[in-house]
Amino acid sequence: MTTPLHRVLASELRQRIRSGEIAVGESLPSESQLCQEFSVSRGPIRQALAALRDEGLIGGGKGKRPVVLDAVPSQPFESFLSFTRRAEITGHVPGQQLQEIALRRPEPAVAAALQLEPDALAVQLLRLRLLDGRPAMLERMTYREQIGRSLLDADLDAGSIYAYLTEQGVDLHAARHTFDAVAADPTDSRLLEVGEGAPLLRERRVTTDSAGTPLECSEDRYRPDVASVTVTNTRSRRADVTRSGPAWTGAAPPGPGLRPYPET
Repeated sequence: MTTPLHRVLASELRQRIRSGEIAVGESLPSESQLCQEFSVSRGPIRQALAALRDEGLIGGGKGKRPVVLDAVPSQPFESFLSFTRRAEITGHVPGQQLQEIALRRPEPAVAAALQLEPDALAVQLLRLRLLDGRPAMLERMTYREQIGRSLLDADLDAGSIYAYLTEQGVDLHAARHTFDAVAADPTDSRLLEVGEGAPLLRERRVTTDSAGTPLECSEDRYRPDVASVTVTNTRSRRADVTRSGPAWTGAAPPGPGLRPYPET
């Protein structure tokens, strides 16, 4: 399958920004210069630039040359995607390595989040996520036993767990996200290749079905050099529609009527 031209162009410009070839604060070449360099029309160039704006990498426009705002892409909730899909769109190769999976009694806080009885069992797993073969994020995931049992025999190094569960007919409907910072513990340090105590971006998530029953309680810890956050609040007649960025540094969870969830 051929990659659309505008995605190829966006990937090239991202790489230039990521590598520092075009530094934060510098302007990108003009549309006409980019058209000449890549031998394309303005349409694909404008689509590529629009993608970089959506990710918070560049700003400006309306006759002015775009300026680099950040070297790390952000993902707004309006288009919140799976780790795998987002990696592919932003020009990275995603990967995963299962570290452990077990059927056990979860700790009290997790059991409470999943509305489980104190002696109930749940499926828990630890999985390392990679970008271009390098450690990027560590997942600690807990599923209700009836939901997670199928994962015990699944190939969890193959890709998205949410995609797998959806194929099994699991009703993954909504999620509540809480974001903050946390110091790397010994497991984080070893797998993410950072020093103990190093700051990590943490996302805690509870995913529910359409009836509101919690199915998953997870904690993802990101290296701060591979993730960032944008927060956009839009004034509206409906007070319950507040738009926010993916909560990797303190964004609010989605309100009623705004129900994205990330696939992992």
